[in-house]
Amino acid sequence: MGDEKKNIWTKKTSDVLNYPMSELIYYDLKDAVGVAPSLATHVCRELGRRIVSGVVREGDLIDDETRLGKRFGVSKSVVREAVKLLVGKGLLEVRRGSGTRVRRRASWSLLDDDVLAWHLSADPRPDFLRQLMDIRRIIEPNAAAWAATYGADDAHAEIMKAQEKMEEEARSVEEFVVADALFHRAVLRAANNEILLSMEGVIFSALLSSIRLTNTDPRENEGSIPFHRQVAEAIVVRDATLAESKMRALLTDTTVRLDEATGGLTTAKHKESETAAK
Repeated sequence: MGDEKKNIWTKKTSDVLNYPMSELIYYDLKDAVGVAPSLATHVCRELGRRIVSGVVREGDLIDDETRLGKRFGVSKSVVREAVKLLVGKGLLEVRRGSGTRVRRRASWSLLDDDVLAWHLSADPRPDFLRQLMDIRRIIEPNAAAWAATYGADDAHAEIMKAQEKMEEEARSVEEFVVADALFHRAVLRAANNEILLSMEGVIFSALLSSIRLTNTDPRENEGSIPFHRQVAEAIVVRDATLAESKMRALLTDTTVRLDEATGGLTTAKHKESETAAK
């Protein structure tokens, strides 16, 4: 992302809250820096977003290389490479003689960073939001406890810095979103667990997906600040049990606000899943 990456945290609403705002924040949280994306990567992302958002549906055939090349203004070889990337992520399958088709969602590599990021440019799916929140409830309370136990002092300082930034930016939608995301990243990284870090993309996707719905009004930001402050304070004094408890309380508050924002759809989908499982 180059210089654009360095400036993402200072962008305003018009830049950060519009397409592909959450994607950019996601990649920044993952420290996805390096060379500029290739043409094939750009085409891969555009096609991937269309698939994840449902514009191109499961089972649909996509256009052939010639049509896609004309649409994106690239060569057939670039389209071919983009398709290979999507095949590797489980979104497409190529069948000789019958074309390239979108695979069933169950076949997608949902933990792939790009696939997680592309969900952030699509309309939120209540069932997927609920599943992401379930994962957060499994991981983040433990991460808070580990951060309290194993986190270095400088890692704890990053948590407090992000928490203080949340308080400073409480009246701003976009800056508060960034501070909130940095807070949770700091907690995950303070846990000092390499295996956990390999899963942080799921947490970032879950966090940014819920924030898109629960933090649309800056007046609502004040309500979540005490929960974050209590988590930070428990971690800094190295009280693992309290840190875990406070993170659970934070996530419960998030779940309630998310349910309110979706008109109860996330809870409804959860109950449907539980009923179907019986």
